[in-house]
Amino acid sequence: MIMASRNIWCVRRNFLFDLRGWMLQYSAEVFLKLISFRPFSVKCDSKDKESLEEEREDLLSNLVTMGVDIDMARRRQPGVFNKAVTNEQELKIFLLSKGASDKVIGSIISRYPRAITRTPESLSKRWDLWRKIMASDLEIVNILERSPESFFRSNNNLNLENNIKFLCSVGLTHKCLCRLLTNAPRTFSNSLNLNKQMVEFLQETGMSLGHNDPRDFVRKIISKNPSILIQSTKRVKTNIAFLQSIFNLNKEDLLLLICGPGARILDLSNDCTKKNYTNIRERLLSLGCSEEEVQRFVLSYLNMVFLSEKKFNDKIDCLIEGKVSASQIIENPRILDSSINTLKTRIRELSHAGYDLSTSSIALLSWSQRRYEAKLKRLCG
Repeated sequence: MIMASRNIWCVRRNFLFDLRGWMLQYSAEVFLKLISFRPFSVKCDSKDKESLEEEREDLLSNLVTMGVDIDMARRRQPGVFNKAVTNEQELKIFLLSKGASDKVIGSIISRYPRAITRTPESLSKRWDLWRKIMASDLEIVNILERSPESFFRSNNNLNLENNIKFLCSVGLTHKCLCRLLTNAPRTFSNSLNLNKQMVEFLQETGMSLGHNDPRDFVRKIISKNPSILIQSTKRVKTNIAFLQSIFNLNKEDLLLLICGPGARILDLSNDCTKKNYTNIRERLLSLGCSEEEVQRFVLSYLNMVFLSEKKFNDKIDCLIEGKVSASQIIENPRILDSSINTLKTRIRELSHAGYDLSTSSIALLSWSQRRYEAKLKRLCG
């Protein structure tokens, strides 16, 4: 029995020793093979790296020749400079054929470098789709000069085509589509379903408020606020509920408000809307205004809600220091459109000219510069 156990132990030891030896031998072979291949790998990587560096040098040379601001381009989209394939020369030829100048092309690439990754075929297709909305190539070039992202941000031409068809079916006019392309180009990069959701939501909202033409309601909202299609339905819904509750509006008055001046704040951050309104209310109440006056002030010029707490308070302080009363501000909310510097300068100039803002009209604080200077000249003369 003892002999059998010892034999078994010897067999196991020999087996393990042989297995260990085999594993060591196998590992050594693999290790040697890896070493033997490494110089070859380094050599290939070195060649590839040299080739890549040459391509990058060619790209930089081309972009510099085209008048591109390389530093700006690197800051905006550095990944473009690592692309294996770029089409900067083809892009230049294409845009020149559409009437863009060398200077405009350099500016476009500087501000949106990803443009050089688009293929001529994709550019041509997208241009044809834009021409269904724009009257001329020059119109498109002018938009690209102001906002190159609007054209080059996406290369999904099928999605663009579907969105154009859908928005036309909703009844948006040529002019409205042009505004969307100019001011809210992301609308056409949205998935078709997202745009449909917003349009359907707006139609349902219009009907719930008593509007008898949902399509007309949608057109009015979008024409007043082109950015609304790139917002969430939740944000718009919350802002509508906020307007209704704060101003205690019935359906008819709420409908008039959001079809008019209220349309612009429908896509404002809900937190921002509440915070700015709360600040306006508290500041005016502290100056002796009534709740009714506060509501009339904001409703008469809803742009006030876009002013941050600091900007609003600084402008109010400036006016109060200039001997303008709170009641005058309530009656002339548009003066808060003027910058702090403009308000300070005009208050000082009018005071030197003997104009008493506490007893005279303060509307001229928001007049155009030309009209204001003519008035000041008469006062001083």
